[in-house]
Amino acid sequence: MALVHDSSPKNRILSALPRDDLDHLRINLHRVPMSHKDVLHDQNGLIEHVYFVEEGVASILTVTANGAMSEVGMIGAEGVVGVSALLGAKASAQHVIVQVPGVALRMDAALCKEAFDRRPKMHEVVLRFIDAFLNLSAQTAGCNLRHTAEQRCARWLLMASDRAHSDTIPMTHDFLSSMLGVRRTGVTAIAKGFQQSGLIDYHRGRIRLTDRAGLEAAACECYRVDHERLSRLL
Repeated sequence: MALVHDSSPKNRILSALPRDDLDHLRINLHRVPMSHKDVLHDQNGLIEHVYFVEEGVASILTVTANGAMSEVGMIGAEGVVGVSALLGAKASAQHVIVQVPGVALRMDAALCKEAFDRRPKMHEVVLRFIDAFLNLSAQTAGCNLRHTAEQRCARWLLMASDRAHSDTIPMTHDFLSSMLGVRRTGVTAIAKGFQQSGLIDYHRGRIRLTDRAGLEAAACECYRVDHERLSRLL
């Protein structure tokens, strides 16, 4: 379904564009559902579409030769999935899946790149998001190296909650294990400890944040950095 002419997009990149730029894009923007674990881009697969997320969260994963995955970034309503296509890439360097279900505005990648190249304000807004995403990836690399699994898990839950605008996140231990690059037994122990401390409630594949302040105290300083960065971007 195409974006209705008089509707306002919930995606922050699109909402920051001048009316003329947004009107130019509307005819090629199609609202599509994002279901949990949907694959938006395969690693090394062609980038045929970009996705301006309105609701939900996408995980950007790096996949090793043995199939192990770890998350290097996440994108919610602040950004666009497939942004490397706007910089000239034809294939995705990462595997991108839906972490939290929602809705996105999908657009043909080639048409979006054409608008990105020709419209200065769109160029500026998208580059601002790219800068923020690169900084997030760099922060995540340092976090994975220096901070404990418990700190990183707390940070990850808070980041996902911020982008989903919800305290309830669909999540299995297996999926969280992949996100953090930690064995499932380790994730189970961390989640059990958080639940016993009253920080979260875990039930049937859903995690609910029940003590946000406590979870922030359990997270490393990387969460504060990300939260401030996200606030500036939005």
